Amino acid sequence: MKNGWQIVPMGQLCSIKSGKSDTKDAVEDGAYAFFDRSRTIKKSSRYLYDCEALIIPGEGTEFLPKHFVGKFDLHQRAYALFEFSDRIDVKFLYYFLHHLCDYFPRVAVGATVKSLRLRHFEQLPVALTGLPEQQRIVGILDEAFEDITTAKANAEKNLQNARALFESYLQSVFTHRGPGWMEKPLGSIATFRNGINYTKDSKGESIRIVGVRNFQKNFFAPLDDLDTITIDGKLSEMDSLKQDDILAVRSNGNIELIGRCLLVGEVTDKISHSGFTIRIRLAPGEVLPSYLCHFMKSASSRKRLTEGGTGTNIKSLNQGMLSALTVPFPPVSAQKLIVEKLEHISEETKRLESIYRQKLATLEALKKSLLYQSFTGKL
Repeated sequence: MKNGWQIVPMGQLCSIKSGKSDTKDAVEDGAYAFFDRSRTIKKSSRYLYDCEALIIPGEGTEFLPKHFVGKFDLHQRAYALFEFSDRIDVKFLYYFLHHLCDYFPRVAVGATVKSLRLRHFEQLPVALTGLPEQQRIVGILDEAFEDITTAKANAEKNLQNARALFESYLQSVFTHRGPGWMEKPLGSIATFRNGINYTKDSKGESIRIVGVRNFQKNFFAPLDDLDTITIDGKLSEMDSLKQDDILAVRSNGNIELIGRCLLVGEVTDKISHSGFTIRIRLAPGEVLPSYLCHFMKSASSRKRLTEGGTGTNIKSLNQGMLSALTVPFPPVSAQKLIVEKLEHISEETKRLESIYRQKLATLEALKKSLLYQSFTGKL
């Protein structure tokens, strides 16, 4: 460590106390900020502190501080650092705690939910230098972090715009139709079959299976990343997946997943799909499977499928709802051109997303580098 720096336990630099409130004390129209274990700052009708403070969750997986000045309420599983010594600048300590972000996860106790004790705060080793140097460092970090925050916001906006570009074109394909288009209910051009059910006690053939976890935002079923399960008896031909089958999520607690679909590529071994999904198999000739999969991923189709989900806790989509879905389509030759265009735009979108994600990662790495330099006396 550079000359003039020393290590001081944080308990010597400020008062540290936990709150007294519970989650039920949060109110929507409260006059005061209420800090608990989440990232979101809630509201309370009372306050426990009126000061400048750094607030840190006492439980969870992320223990990063929030800086606040004024009246606030505090959860019993959160801690406030306040009444700071004149030896330390509050923002300097704020940035230092971000620099030492791995400390609290390392010392937190508990097998299921990690939690902190008062000693973990009091014993935290703070790298301290003189107050003028602290204020110089804070000034540099304030300016740099403001620029980084702006750059990250722009990158995130560009990332959203890249996704929106594809979604907009996808939707326009099915709303701005030309001559030769037709409309048919999906049930007139496809057959359906629910996936197979099994339990941990099933005894029979071991197969690979496409489950809800495999959907995410994929277009093709990730056949190289499937779970292997044991079913009762042997897999029937009717339950085996084939190339160009389409799978849709049938049942899930999250309604946003209902109707999410995947296209099955080349199948080289025995693969089936779980009972929480429905297989759609098109009759050959009128509609291309890749075209239908794009259509089912469009905003209008997704809305119809999610709104059609039934159930209170577990939302479900049945074969009747899928059968009634109206599918607009042009001649097969035009479908091929549409799919090619969509695939081109999709690849371009992924390329842009990769660029913006890399920029976000670079900005985050820059923050860590600046913090490291600041608290090792190299700034």
